Amino acid sequence: MSESRPLLTAGVDEAGRGPLAGPVVVAAVILDPARRINGLADSKVLSAARRETLDVRIRERAIAFSVIAVEVAEIDRHNIFQATMLGMARALAALAPAPMLALIDGNHMPKNIQCSGRAIVDGDALEPAISAASILAKVARDRIMCALDARYPGYGFARHKGYCTPEHFSALGRLGPCAEHRTSFAPVRQLTLPLSVGPG
Repeated sequence: MSESRPLLTAGVDEAGRGPLAGPVVVAAVILDPARRINGLADSKVLSAARRETLDVRIRERAIAFSVIAVEVAEIDRHNIFQATMLGMARALAALAPAPMLALIDGNHMPKNIQCSGRAIVDGDALEPAISAASILAKVARDRIMCALDARYPGYGFARHKGYCTPEHFSALGRLGPCAEHRTSFAPVRQLTLPLSVGPG
């Protein structure tokens, strides 16, 4: 951290904007400069085992953290972008102590946050606090998707985590959408539309 940056700086990131199923999960983390965590990086470049190890260390050593899941119904009601922004605002509001500055991964800032903020493109690779948030969000969402795999067998959620894979598309075509599929997303919506009836 630079000397000019406030001590209580929160990193914020999400996991699950792109999938066809499951929640989008947002995490916010205030790291403790006195309790270094080695190996923080964008969660996408880390192995699942490494993410799990770092998830434990972040939870043990951070000054504060929060993890918020925005469920499918809210995603479909608002759209995925607005749902993500709502999740980011909620994750920041859940931190205690409250941060003085929020560093948001991406190029948009959530509205109605109670501190200063800055959006940073590729922040999950550049800012340790955002890297930590990306890890917490990814680990939490992967666990949710594994639990949903048990509730909705046949879709392969534990393997593809709801993303647009051939296996997922094949299961959707075979089984149709389940309650955890995002009907506002075109590939799912097309499967729920009634067949058009031509002139008789």
